[in-house]
Amino acid sequence: MSVEVEVSEGVAVVTLARPEKKNAITMAMRQQLWEVFEGFREDEAVRAVVLTGAGGDFCSGMDVGEFGSRSVRATLERMQRLHRISRAIYTLKKPTIAAVSGVCMGVGWSYALSCDLVLASHTARFSQIFNKTALAPDGGAAWLLARNVGLMRAKEITYSGRFIDAEEALSLNLILEIARETPVLDRAIDIARGFAKGPGLAMEMAKRQYELAGNTDFCSFLENEAAMQPLLMRSEDYQEGVSAFGERRAPQFRGT
Repeated sequence: MSVEVEVSEGVAVVTLARPEKKNAITMAMRQQLWEVFEGFREDEAVRAVVLTGAGGDFCSGMDVGEFGSRSVRATLERMQRLHRISRAIYTLKKPTIAAVSGVCMGVGWSYALSCDLVLASHTARFSQIFNKTALAPDGGAAWLLARNVGLMRAKEITYSGRFIDAEEALSLNLILEIARETPVLDRAIDIARGFAKGPGLAMEMAKRQYELAGNTDFCSFLENEAAMQPLLMRSEDYQEGVSAFGERRAPQFRGT
């Protein structure tokens, strides 16, 4: 398979494994990626996810050699398969981290931006390269990019199709940090393991709060927020957290 999955200590590492093509995504990989992320929804062994690429690159986008038919129906079907991956990553109710090295272009960048956090190595290079093939962004790129850097800068990045190195990406808040002391994948896994040990339901609700923050007015947000705490206070993790706090020990959360 061109999409590899390894689960350890509550963390699933998903690797785009087509290094000879800089992990360009094929039609088969679209199906695999979607199935993998959909499967994480009900997999209690997975409490955090890291998405990365093999061979020193993250992803060079879609494999243009597979574009094939240009009929409207065929193109719509391809786009639907493409978008359901972005949706599956973005809506996963568990922490997600993209560990990026080398090229991260086109829909590959969309998938990275769909994650909660993006970490990069010093070799990372990002590009909205769609205009090189006379296409508009896909995978939700424009929506995701504008949320991270604002509308005007997002347009400049998209219209130019230029490359952004790790240092500029950090300055634009497109990544959380540059992994300088350790390999970016190791750093991402280390952070993900910390998340995996956390209170899963509470983190799910926090993730939902940030989604609401961008789509509702403040008063509506507060109404939704108010409904969350009473539910969480009935969870086993809440009882464990209170007990651990009183006993001055580290809590052992189970995500329930």
